[in-house]
Amino acid sequence: MPTVRFIVAGRVQGVCYRASTREQALALGLAGHARNRRDGSVEVLASGSDEALAALERWLWQGPPAARVEAVAREELPGQELRGFHTG
Repeated sequence: MPTVRFIVAGRVQGVCYRASTREQALALGLAGHARNRRDGSVEVLASGSDEALAALERWLWQGPPAARVEAVAREELPGQELRGFHTG
């Protein structure tokens, strides 16, 4: 199962981005986590089908209503298998 790390930049902290990402990821059947980074971005690690990962990536560009996403970087992580979806 493919695993991808997304780094989402912009106004993505303090706007329910992680919780909303968790809801979206679970609805898509993905495992992983969403967590704040010290530089103000959010890291999203997700494992699942290619179709679900593509749908999550499209959603990450929008996020919840209060978010203002400026960039979404994607990095493939081979050999990772995740369970559940956590925020932290």
